[in-house]
Amino acid sequence: MSTPKFPKTPLSFHGELKKRIGDYFKEKGKATTGNFKLYFKAVLLVITFIAAYTHLVFFTPPALWAVLESVFLGCITAAIGFNVMHDGAHGSFSRYKWINGVASNIASFLGASQYMWKTKHNVIHHTYTNIHGVDDDIEARPLLRLCDEQEHYKIHKYQHFYFWAAYSLLYIWWIFVTDYKKYFSGKIGEIPLRKMTFSEHFFFWFYKAAHAFIFVALPIYMVGFTPWLIGFLSMSLVAGFVLSIVFQLAHTVEHTHFPMPDEKSGKMEDEWAIHQIKTTANFATKNKFVSWFVGGLNFQVEHHLFPKISHIHYPAISKIIKKACQDYGVEYIEYPKVRLAVASHVAFLRAMGKHHLHK
Repeated sequence: MSTPKFPKTPLSFHGELKKRIGDYFKEKGKATTGNFKLYFKAVLLVITFIAAYTHLVFFTPPALWAVLESVFLGCITAAIGFNVMHDGAHGSFSRYKWINGVASNIASFLGASQYMWKTKHNVIHHTYTNIHGVDDDIEARPLLRLCDEQEHYKIHKYQHFYFWAAYSLLYIWWIFVTDYKKYFSGKIGEIPLRKMTFSEHFFFWFYKAAHAFIFVALPIYMVGFTPWLIGFLSMSLVAGFVLSIVFQLAHTVEHTHFPMPDEKSGKMEDEWAIHQIKTTANFATKNKFVSWFVGGLNFQVEHHLFPKISHIHYPAISKIIKKACQDYGVEYIEYPKVRLAVASHVAFLRAMGKHHLHK
Protein backbone atom coordinates (compact mmCIF):
# COMPACT_ATOMS: atom_id res chain seq x y z
CA MET A 1 0.00 0.00 0.00
CA SER A 2 1.09 3.60 -0.51
CA THR A 3 1.90 5.56 2.62
CA PRO A 4 0.23 8.91 3.41
CA LYS A 5 1.99 12.15 2.49
CA PHE A 6 2.31 15.21 4.70
CA PRO A 7 1.91 18.69 3.18
CA LYS A 8 5.02 20.84 2.88
CA THR A 9 4.74 24.47 3.96
CA PRO A 10 7.45 27.12 3.41
CA LEU A 11 7.14 28.54 6.95
CA SER A 12 6.43 25.33 8.82
CA PHE A 13 5.68 24.87 12.50
CA HIS A 14 8.30 22.12 12.54
CA GLY A 15 10.92 24.49 11.15
CA GLU A 16 10.19 27.00 13.91
CA LEU A 17 10.39 24.29 16.55
CA LYS A 18 13.75 23.07 15.26
CA LYS A 19 15.09 26.63 15.31
CA ARG A 20 13.99 27.26 18.90
CA ILE A 21 15.29 23.91 20.16
CA GLY A 22 18.55 24.37 18.25
CA ASP A 23 19.00 27.82 19.79
CA TYR A 24 18.45 26.32 23.26
CA PHE A 25 21.20 23.71 22.91
CA LYS A 26 23.55 26.24 21.32
CA GLU A 27 22.96 28.72 24.15
CA LYS A 28 23.40 26.09 26.88
CA GLY A 29 26.38 24.46 25.17
CA LYS A 30 24.91 21.00 25.74
CA ALA A 31 24.96 17.89 23.59
CA THR A 32 21.56 16.57 22.59
CA THR A 33 22.51 13.03 23.67
CA GLY A 34 22.76 11.43 27.11
CA ASN A 35 24.99 12.39 30.03
CA PHE A 36 26.55 10.81 33.11
CA LYS A 37 23.20 10.56 34.93
CA LEU A 38 21.74 8.53 32.08
CA TYR A 39 24.79 6.26 31.84
CA PHE A 40 24.76 5.70 35.61
CA LYS A 41 21.07 4.80 35.48
CA ALA A 42 21.68 2.43 32.56
CA VAL A 43 24.50 0.63 34.39
CA LEU A 44 22.41 0.47 37.58
CA LEU A 45 19.44 -1.06 35.76
CA VAL A 46 21.52 -3.62 33.88
CA ILE A 47 23.45 -4.67 37.00
CA THR A 48 20.20 -4.95 38.96
CA PHE A 49 18.71 -7.10 36.21
CA ILE A 50 21.73 -9.42 36.10
CA ALA A 51 21.78 -9.71 39.90
CA ALA A 52 18.06 -10.55 40.10
CA TYR A 53 18.34 -13.06 37.25
CA THR A 54 21.40 -14.72 38.80
CA HIS A 55 19.73 -14.96 42.19
CA LEU A 56 16.59 -16.50 40.73
CA VAL A 57 18.33 -19.03 38.49
CA PHE A 58 21.39 -20.03 40.49
CA PHE A 59 20.37 -19.29 44.09
CA THR A 60 16.64 -19.85 43.80
CA PRO A 61 14.79 -18.42 46.83
CA PRO A 62 11.55 -19.81 48.35
CA ALA A 63 8.48 -19.79 46.09
CA LEU A 64 6.79 -16.57 47.29
CA TRP A 65 10.02 -14.59 47.26
CA ALA A 66 10.88 -16.01 43.83
CA VAL A 67 7.54 -14.82 42.40
CA LEU A 68 8.00 -11.34 43.91
CA GLU A 69 11.52 -11.20 42.52
CA SER A 70 10.23 -12.27 39.10
CA VAL A 71 7.68 -9.44 39.20
CA PHE A 72 10.52 -7.06 40.09
CA LEU A 73 12.54 -8.47 37.18
CA GLY A 74 9.62 -7.68 34.88
CA CYS A 75 9.64 -4.06 36.04
CA ILE A 76 13.40 -3.82 35.49
CA THR A 77 13.00 -5.36 32.02
CA ALA A 78 10.52 -2.61 31.12
CA ALA A 79 12.77 0.07 32.65
CA ILE A 80 15.74 -1.12 30.57
CA GLY A 81 13.53 -0.98 27.49
CA PHE A 82 12.43 2.57 28.27
CA ASN A 83 15.76 4.01 29.40
CA VAL A 84 18.50 2.12 27.58
CA MET A 85 17.18 0.31 24.52
CA HIS A 86 14.79 3.05 23.45
CA ASP A 87 17.30 5.91 23.48
CA GLY A 88 19.92 3.63 21.93
CA ALA A 89 17.60 2.63 19.08
CA HIS A 90 16.90 6.29 18.32
CA GLY A 91 20.61 7.16 18.42
CA SER A 92 20.12 9.57 21.33
CA PHE A 93 21.73 7.56 24.14
CA SER A 94 25.27 8.62 23.22
CA ARG A 95 27.10 10.70 20.65
CA TYR A 96 28.99 7.53 19.72
CA LYS A 97 27.25 5.22 17.25
CA TRP A 98 28.77 2.03 18.70
CA ILE A 99 27.50 2.86 22.21
CA ASN A 100 24.02 3.44 20.81
CA GLY A 101 24.32 0.06 19.13
CA VAL A 102 25.24 -1.65 22.41
CA ALA A 103 22.38 0.10 24.24
CA SER A 104 19.93 -0.80 21.49
CA ASN A 105 21.03 -4.44 21.32
CA ILE A 106 20.20 -5.06 24.98
CA ALA A 107 16.65 -5.61 23.77
CA SER A 108 17.86 -8.34 21.45
CA PHE A 109 19.12 -10.36 24.42
CA LEU A 110 15.72 -9.76 26.04
CA GLY A 111 14.11 -11.41 23.02
CA ALA A 112 13.01 -8.45 20.88
CA SER A 113 14.47 -8.16 17.37
CA GLN A 114 16.06 -4.74 16.96
CA TYR A 115 15.69 -4.87 13.20
CA MET A 116 11.92 -5.32 13.50
CA TRP A 117 11.63 -2.78 16.33
CA LYS A 118 13.50 -0.01 14.52
CA THR A 119 11.36 -0.43 11.41
CA LYS A 120 8.07 -0.71 13.30
CA HIS A 121 8.78 2.02 15.86
CA ASN A 122 11.39 4.46 14.52
CA VAL A 123 10.20 4.50 10.92
CA ILE A 124 6.49 3.63 10.84
CA HIS A 125 5.09 4.66 14.24
CA HIS A 126 7.10 7.88 14.52
CA THR A 127 6.16 8.97 11.01
CA TYR A 128 2.54 7.84 10.71
CA THR A 129 1.37 8.04 14.32
CA ASN A 130 -2.24 6.94 14.91
CA ILE A 131 -2.99 6.51 11.20
CA HIS A 132 -5.13 3.41 10.80
CA GLY A 133 -3.76 0.88 8.34
CA VAL A 134 -0.20 2.16 8.70
CA ASP A 135 0.69 2.59 12.38
CA ASP A 136 0.97 -0.98 13.67
CA ASP A 137 0.98 0.28 17.27
CA ILE A 138 -2.78 0.84 17.15
CA GLU A 139 -3.43 -2.58 15.62
CA ALA A 140 -4.49 -4.94 18.41
CA ARG A 141 -7.42 -6.74 16.80
CA PRO A 142 -9.39 -8.81 17.52
CA LEU A 143 -8.97 -8.17 21.26
CA LEU A 144 -9.01 -4.37 21.14
CA ARG A 145 -10.52 -1.65 18.99
CA LEU A 146 -8.40 1.49 19.11
CA CYS A 147 -9.87 3.80 16.47
CA ASP A 148 -13.14 4.43 14.62
CA GLU A 149 -11.89 2.92 11.35
CA GLN A 150 -11.39 -0.52 12.92
CA GLU A 151 -14.14 -3.11 12.77
CA HIS A 152 -16.28 -3.47 15.88
CA TYR A 153 -16.72 -6.88 17.50
CA LYS A 154 -19.12 -7.71 20.33
CA ILE A 155 -16.23 -8.38 22.71
CA HIS A 156 -15.09 -4.76 22.41
CA LYS A 157 -18.05 -3.72 24.56
CA TYR A 158 -16.03 -5.02 27.50
CA GLN A 159 -12.53 -3.96 26.43
CA HIS A 160 -12.31 -1.27 29.13
CA PHE A 161 -12.58 -4.10 31.67
CA TYR A 162 -10.14 -6.63 30.22
CA PHE A 163 -7.57 -4.35 28.53
CA TRP A 164 -5.05 -4.92 31.34
CA ALA A 165 -5.00 -8.67 30.58
CA ALA A 166 -4.49 -8.00 26.85
CA TYR A 167 -1.64 -5.58 27.60
CA SER A 168 0.04 -8.13 29.83
CA LEU A 169 0.43 -10.44 26.85
CA LEU A 170 2.43 -7.89 24.84
CA TYR A 171 5.94 -9.03 25.75
CA ILE A 172 5.24 -12.75 25.26
CA TRP A 173 3.35 -12.11 22.02
CA TRP A 174 6.11 -9.79 20.79
CA ILE A 175 9.09 -12.10 21.32
CA PHE A 176 7.42 -15.42 20.45
CA VAL A 177 4.91 -14.48 17.74
CA THR A 178 4.97 -11.06 16.06
CA ASP A 179 8.73 -10.89 15.45
CA TYR A 180 8.52 -14.19 13.56
CA LYS A 181 5.33 -13.14 11.76
CA LYS A 182 7.10 -10.03 10.46
CA TYR A 183 10.22 -11.99 9.58
CA PHE A 184 8.45 -14.65 7.50
CA SER A 185 5.81 -12.37 5.94
CA GLY A 186 8.32 -9.64 5.15
CA LYS A 187 5.80 -7.04 6.30
CA ILE A 188 4.84 -4.97 9.33
CA GLY A 189 1.09 -4.71 8.99
CA GLU A 190 0.69 -3.81 5.32
CA ILE A 191 4.06 -2.07 5.02
CA PRO A 192 6.77 -4.18 3.31
CA LEU A 193 10.11 -4.57 5.08
CA ARG A 194 13.21 -3.70 3.11
CA LYS A 195 15.23 -6.73 2.08
CA MET A 196 17.32 -7.97 5.00
CA THR A 197 21.07 -8.42 4.61
CA PHE A 198 22.83 -11.69 5.45
CA SER A 199 24.10 -10.08 8.68
CA GLU A 200 20.57 -9.04 9.69
CA HIS A 201 19.25 -12.55 9.04
CA PHE A 202 22.11 -14.05 11.06
CA PHE A 203 21.68 -11.78 14.08
CA PHE A 204 17.91 -12.17 14.07
CA TRP A 205 18.35 -15.90 14.70
CA PHE A 206 21.45 -15.50 16.87
CA TYR A 207 19.68 -13.27 19.38
CA LYS A 208 16.52 -15.37 19.33
CA ALA A 209 18.63 -18.43 20.14
CA ALA A 210 20.53 -16.54 22.86
CA HIS A 211 17.27 -15.42 24.44
CA ALA A 212 15.87 -18.96 24.33
CA PHE A 213 18.98 -20.28 26.07
CA ILE A 214 19.20 -17.54 28.73
CA PHE A 215 15.50 -17.28 29.58
CA VAL A 216 14.11 -20.72 28.75
CA ALA A 217 16.61 -23.58 28.50
CA LEU A 218 19.05 -22.64 31.28
CA PRO A 219 16.39 -21.74 33.89
CA ILE A 220 14.45 -24.94 33.17
CA TYR A 221 17.67 -26.93 33.60
CA MET A 222 18.50 -25.16 36.87
CA VAL A 223 15.11 -24.95 38.62
CA GLY A 224 12.74 -27.26 36.71
CA PHE A 225 9.91 -26.61 34.28
CA THR A 226 7.09 -25.58 36.63
CA PRO A 227 9.13 -23.10 38.73
CA TRP A 228 10.54 -21.65 35.49
CA LEU A 229 7.07 -21.29 33.95
CA ILE A 230 5.69 -19.49 37.00
CA GLY A 231 8.71 -17.19 37.17
CA PHE A 232 8.83 -16.51 33.43
CA LEU A 233 5.11 -15.71 33.27
CA SER A 234 5.37 -13.45 36.34
CA MET A 235 8.22 -11.52 34.74
CA SER A 236 6.78 -11.41 31.20
CA LEU A 237 3.21 -10.46 32.08
CA VAL A 238 4.36 -7.59 34.30
CA ALA A 239 6.85 -6.36 31.68
CA GLY A 240 4.16 -6.59 28.99
CA PHE A 241 1.65 -4.57 30.98
CA VAL A 242 4.11 -1.84 31.97
CA LEU A 243 5.44 -1.49 28.42
CA SER A 244 1.93 -1.40 26.95
CA ILE A 245 0.28 1.02 29.33
CA VAL A 246 3.03 3.63 28.98
CA PHE A 247 2.71 3.72 25.20
CA GLN A 248 -1.10 3.57 25.27
CA LEU A 249 -1.34 6.54 27.64
CA ALA A 250 0.67 8.50 25.09
CA HIS A 251 -1.57 7.90 22.06
CA THR A 252 -4.94 6.32 22.87
CA VAL A 253 -6.67 8.74 25.21
CA GLU A 254 -9.74 10.95 24.83
CA HIS A 255 -8.01 14.02 23.44
CA THR A 256 -5.64 12.48 20.88
CA HIS A 257 -6.62 12.37 17.20
CA PHE A 258 -6.67 9.54 14.66
CA PRO A 259 -6.56 11.44 11.35
CA MET A 260 -6.78 9.75 7.97
CA PRO A 261 -5.36 10.87 4.60
CA ASP A 262 -7.55 12.24 1.86
CA GLU A 263 -8.93 9.27 -0.08
CA LYS A 264 -8.06 10.73 -3.49
CA SER A 265 -4.75 12.48 -2.93
CA GLY A 266 -3.43 10.38 -0.04
CA LYS A 267 -2.35 13.59 1.72
CA MET A 268 -2.77 14.38 5.40
CA GLU A 269 -4.43 17.62 6.46
CA ASP A 270 -1.68 18.77 8.84
CA GLU A 271 2.05 19.09 8.44
CA TRP A 272 4.05 16.38 10.17
CA ALA A 273 4.89 18.23 13.42
CA ILE A 274 1.31 19.35 14.03
CA HIS A 275 0.15 15.80 13.27
CA GLN A 276 2.52 14.51 15.97
CA ILE A 277 1.18 16.94 18.57
CA LYS A 278 -2.44 16.13 17.75
CA THR A 279 -1.86 12.37 18.03
CA THR A 280 0.30 12.39 21.18
CA ALA A 281 -0.20 13.15 24.87
CA ASN A 282 2.03 13.72 27.89
CA PHE A 283 1.29 12.55 31.42
CA ALA A 284 2.65 13.10 34.94
CA THR A 285 5.54 15.25 33.76
CA LYS A 286 6.03 16.71 37.25
CA ASN A 287 6.42 13.26 38.80
CA LYS A 288 10.18 12.68 39.01
CA PHE A 289 9.93 8.96 39.75
CA VAL A 290 7.64 8.33 36.78
CA SER A 291 9.96 10.33 34.52
CA TRP A 292 12.98 8.39 35.84
CA PHE A 293 11.37 4.96 35.51
CA VAL A 294 9.79 5.39 32.05
CA GLY A 295 12.83 7.07 30.53
CA GLY A 296 11.03 10.35 29.89
CA LEU A 297 8.35 8.68 27.79
CA ASN A 298 5.74 10.55 29.80
CA PHE A 299 7.10 13.50 27.75
CA GLN A 300 5.85 11.75 24.62
CA VAL A 301 5.16 14.98 22.70
CA GLU A 302 8.81 16.00 23.00
CA HIS A 303 9.95 12.51 22.09
CA HIS A 304 7.84 12.35 18.93
CA LEU A 305 8.96 15.76 17.75
CA PHE A 306 12.65 15.20 18.56
CA PRO A 307 13.35 11.45 18.86
CA LYS A 308 17.10 11.95 18.37
CA ILE A 309 17.29 14.11 21.51
CA SER A 310 17.84 12.09 24.70
CA HIS A 311 14.96 11.96 27.16
CA ILE A 312 17.08 13.64 29.85
CA HIS A 313 16.47 16.96 28.03
CA TYR A 314 12.69 16.62 27.69
CA PRO A 315 11.71 18.60 30.84
CA ALA A 316 13.70 21.58 29.58
CA ILE A 317 12.63 21.52 25.94
CA SER A 318 8.97 20.90 26.88
CA LYS A 319 8.75 24.53 28.01
CA ILE A 320 9.96 25.70 24.61
CA ILE A 321 7.53 23.44 22.77
CA LYS A 322 4.60 24.51 24.95
CA LYS A 323 5.36 28.15 24.21
CA ALA A 324 5.55 27.45 20.46
CA CYS A 325 2.20 25.66 20.61
CA GLN A 326 0.68 28.69 22.31
CA ASP A 327 2.16 31.01 19.69
CA TYR A 328 0.79 28.91 16.82
CA GLY A 329 -2.56 28.00 18.41
CA VAL A 330 -1.82 24.26 18.54
CA GLU A 331 -3.33 22.25 21.41
CA TYR A 332 -0.67 20.64 23.64
CA ILE A 333 -2.25 17.57 25.25
CA GLU A 334 -1.11 16.77 28.80
CA TYR A 335 -2.53 14.92 31.80
CA PRO A 336 -1.03 16.12 35.12
CA LYS A 337 -1.38 12.75 36.91
CA VAL A 338 -0.95 9.11 35.91
CA ARG A 339 -4.40 8.29 37.29
CA LEU A 340 -6.00 10.98 35.12
CA ALA A 341 -4.27 9.61 32.01
CA VAL A 342 -5.38 6.06 32.91
CA ALA A 343 -8.95 7.28 33.49
CA SER A 344 -8.92 8.97 30.08
CA HIS A 345 -7.56 5.83 28.43
CA VAL A 346 -10.28 3.69 30.04
CA ALA A 347 -12.93 6.21 28.92
CA PHE A 348 -11.46 6.07 25.41
CA LEU A 349 -11.62 2.26 25.36
CA ARG A 350 -15.22 2.37 26.59
CA ALA A 351 -16.14 4.79 23.80
CA MET A 352 -14.41 2.67 21.16
CA GLY A 353 -16.27 -0.37 22.51
CA LYS A 354 -19.63 1.33 21.94
CA HIS A 355 -19.12 2.94 18.54
CA HIS A 356 -19.82 0.69 15.60
CA LEU A 357 -18.03 1.16 12.30
CA HIS A 358 -20.24 2.98 9.82
CA LYS A 359 -20.39 1.18 6.50
